[in-house]
Amino acid sequence: MDERGWTDVEERIEAALRNRSPALRRQLCLLIQVLDWMPLLRYGRRFSALGAEARAAVLRRLQRSPALVLRRGFWGLRTLVLLGYYGRPEARRAIGYRADPGGWEARRRTTAGEGKGDEA
Repeated sequence: MDERGWTDVEERIEAALRNRSPALRRQLCLLIQVLDWMPLLRYGRRFSALGAEARAAVLRRLQRSPALVLRRGFWGLRTLVLLGYYGRPEARRAIGYRADPGGWEARRRTTAGEGKGDEA
């Protein structure tokens, strides 16, 4: 993604967190700090300084962590990242996602409008 794409992701995540409690936002910040420092013991570097392969290994371990609090935090953080990425119109178009907040009725109107003028 380009810089604008990353900015869009960050803005969507920030919007999702805006309505959350200050306590939850503090917990999320703490989790991110913990995740950044955890690899220091194993790799001698913080997460932010690891290469892609080592980062992926750390994330795989975290998603299966025996510590429930880490697993829950990881999956919550993952959900925010997916919301930020796939909430962008470009990503929705790229994967062919055409759901509409108006539900099936709005979808039917859109689909009916697409076929007009195609008859020859």
